[in-house]
Amino acid sequence: MKNTIELLSPAGDFECVKAAVQNGADAVYIGASSFSARASADNFSLEELKEVIDYAHIRNVKVHLALNTLIKNSEFPDALSIAEKAYEYGIDAIIVQDLGLAVTLISSFPKLPIHASTQMTIHNIRGVKALERMGIKRVVLARELSISEIEYICRNSDIEIETFVHGALCISYSGQCLLSSMIGGRSANRGKCAQACRLPYQLLQNNKVVDKGYLLSPRDLCGLDFLPALIEAGVKSFKIEGRLKSPEYVATVTRIYRKYIDLYFSSNPYEINEKDRKDLLQVFNRGNFSTGHLDKEPNLNLVFKEKQNNMGIYIGNVANYNDKKGHVTLNLNDKIAIGDFVTFENEPTKYRISELMFQNHNIPFACDNEVITIRKDEG
Repeated sequence: MKNTIELLSPAGDFECVKAAVQNGADAVYIGASSFSARASADNFSLEELKEVIDYAHIRNVKVHLALNTLIKNSEFPDALSIAEKAYEYGIDAIIVQDLGLAVTLISSFPKLPIHASTQMTIHNIRGVKALERMGIKRVVLARELSISEIEYICRNSDIEIETFVHGALCISYSGQCLLSSMIGGRSANRGKCAQACRLPYQLLQNNKVVDKGYLLSPRDLCGLDFLPALIEAGVKSFKIEGRLKSPEYVATVTRIYRKYIDLYFSSNPYEINEKDRKDLLQVFNRGNFSTGHLDKEPNLNLVFKEKQNNMGIYIGNVANYNDKKGHVTLNLNDKIAIGDFVTFENEPTKYRISELMFQNHNIPFACDNEVITIRKDEG
């Protein structure tokens, strides 16, 4: 069976581009200096955009440009200017949210594929067919769809379908979050999401607090188990979220999803190695992963209220603590090494391991089931 699936990786800077390309991405998606839904990423100037396209194309990797914010009338000339330059440089596709911009780009650059961003909230066959008639070449479906709904759309349309398979989820419908603009004056549809869903809240009933924590913060999606079903459903592109993430994140997630896409198309059984799942957890997770909305059953494990950012993996229990020396003795459940970062339950601070000792001897690393002592420095 021929592999016809595109693996699309995020890149917020050039190091992330390299990480994606060198770990098996078929394409990367990036933002320009304006009109990107991830305005706080480093993004790319027009000069840097040409460098990225040249770097990727030499290595047979495509580049998609995200111009996926809502565009004001006064901004149209600038948005079109960026698109024109990208077209001259050889961009492979432009991802848009604004319907007016989409129509204009289709008429101005008829040979350039225009993709409908997940910010368009396209969640049914009528929406997909409408965009197909407009000349849109690909739809990035809203993340709220199950595999059965995705399959129905794929089977009943001739347009390319792209879905997210890994990364952060929003508590709101795709493209429909107004919470950031309501309480922070910063609109997600303008690329300036204030991450309001990652803030702590209290749940009140009859003026009594019945729950509290990060009550609107979803766990990240991990779609490894669903890749075979999504491929068989007819999805053409698998998208990894993360234009604000590090090169290490991009490299790890790209490498692992590349492995399992290729595994599906091989003659070997599709079995997930738990070390790969653990590597994904270590590079970034919020209270483990969830299935997002892909499963046919309602996701009762969507939100993780205890912590809103990366938890890493559980490495052991504290056996002793010397406050004067900053030494912590641990019963290890996993391996650690000098330079690793650790956090402790109910503490917000991240510490760097600057010293590692076993039976009063300094060591560079330690394995699971050992009792070791570390010195932690704030990092």
